[in-house]
Amino acid sequence: MIYSVVCEHIRELRIQRHMTQTELANMLGVSKSVISAYENGIHLPPYDILVHISGIFGVSCDYLLGVAGTPSISTEGLTDLQIQALLRIADELRQINSAGPNH
Repeated sequence: MIYSVVCEHIRELRIQRHMTQTELANMLGVSKSVISAYENGIHLPPYDILVHISGIFGVSCDYLLGVAGTPSISTEGLTDLQIQALLRIADELRQINSAGPNH
């Protein structure tokens, strides 16, 4: 079960960012075949690689492991004012979504 969640999340995040397996492998210092093994559920990434993957994609390790249902946004390097602005934007988008498709 955990293998399938991890492999799906890694593949989805990589594709969403228009990144090849080779590009991700280079960022992690591993071979393309290792990324393929992660994405096909043959191997789980070790802890240090999992942490590095979460940093590359800006999601939590909990998300990668399927513990958290939705990806989180890293606010590292942002000021308190910038974080508050992001929270306001998220609230406004939720209100727009709850108003229905015509808004």
